[in-house]
Amino acid sequence: MTDDNDGPVRLLVLGAGGRGGHAYAGWCLDNPDAARVTGIAEPDAQRRAEIGDAHAVEPQYRFTDWQAALAQPGPWDAVIVATPDRTHVDPTARALELGYDVMLEKPMASTPAELDRLVAVAKDRPGAVTVSHVMRYAPFYRALHRLLGEGHIGELQGIQHLERIGYWHFAHSYVRGNWHRSDQSSPMLLAKACHDLDMLRWLVDSPYVAVSSFGSLRHFRRENAPAGSTERCIDGCAVADTCPYNAERFYVEQLAEVQGPPVAIITNDLSPEGRRRALRETDYGRCVYRMDNDVVDHQTTSLRFANGVTASLVVSAFTRENSRTITVMGSHGEINGDAHAGRLEVVKFRDTRPNVTGVPGVERKPFDVVETGAGFVEEIGEVIGGHGGGDAGLMADFTARTRERRAGRTVEAAPTAFEESLESHWAAFAAERSRQNGTVEFL
Repeated sequence: MTDDNDGPVRLLVLGAGGRGGHAYAGWCLDNPDAARVTGIAEPDAQRRAEIGDAHAVEPQYRFTDWQAALAQPGPWDAVIVATPDRTHVDPTARALELGYDVMLEKPMASTPAELDRLVAVAKDRPGAVTVSHVMRYAPFYRALHRLLGEGHIGELQGIQHLERIGYWHFAHSYVRGNWHRSDQSSPMLLAKACHDLDMLRWLVDSPYVAVSSFGSLRHFRRENAPAGSTERCIDGCAVADTCPYNAERFYVEQLAEVQGPPVAIITNDLSPEGRRRALRETDYGRCVYRMDNDVVDHQTTSLRFANGVTASLVVSAFTRENSRTITVMGSHGEINGDAHAGRLEVVKFRDTRPNVTGVPGVERKPFDVVETGAGFVEEIGEVIGGHGGGDAGLMADFTARTRERRAGRTVEAAPTAFEESLESHWAAFAAERSRQNGTVEFL
């Protein structure tokens, strides 16, 4: 692909939205010695121009769609597929056909049939597709995985994991945004939490065997629209001052200083006037109770693994923070984690005073205070970048592997190689069947 094996990896980015244009291409700007964007495919002309200019992409390598970009080989070493969910399979298949390695944004496919098709396409190129299951690359989850491997809490028994989507993030992405309908994108659990399912599988280190799931669209429904609310938040809504989902307050006032996502998702014109124009013209200004969304807003999934470990995964819109918390229970202790705070508290039962009736238990302190005595706190430290450093870790790993392959050296498959990531998607599809049909699904 190139004779300059020591130079930065050259990337074709398909899709210049929040993931392709900001997270992945943005990493290249911060790490120019590691990678640079030499091609871009994006239907939005202004976004295509902005990303192309930022990376000095030559005009002939700025494409309006992935088909034109992959019509023939180009001056790049690998391809990043960050197109909308339902257009992941075809560009990945074409890139593999041309001999490129691919970094594929999750979910890999939106339906079981599409995933089967991708399995057939990828079978002759094992290890060529890296899936953006960024949690495996985040320092927080890598530390948790290490602590389990070191046996600090004995034999693993169960996990309780909560993904707090955040009320504002759910309204932005799953009520007004690109993932508001499963027939246009993916079921919510697949779109939002397939990498949580992948992370749980990684921590437990055993295959999924059974899944059951419960949830529905409970709140963001037309019948829950407050009296006096309007079709758009800027149409004189009578409850604008009290509604937590007021789009004008969120995009124009609270995020006034924000120049990137989520504001950059709704408009290319980030001025107050441009933001308000978007609220008048796009779904991002519509009342959250008057949309045509159909995806679940609160879902609980129970999981059983072949080694007998069980886990629960709760994914909810109704939280303040956009973050995750986890409790890992072992035979000899427990680990309590807060990804937003970057702390992992390890408690060993032998070192604690039992909380027997009438006997005071161990005093608990907030996670922002380092505890001693009853266990220890793993200090993750300051993490810069999206997904707790997972985006940066993924890009660093993918570009390093691409550089090795470009030099003709044999490279092991990535931690989130396509083959490794399949199980999380099958589990997500099983959970959706369970939720819809009231069944227990066996994998």
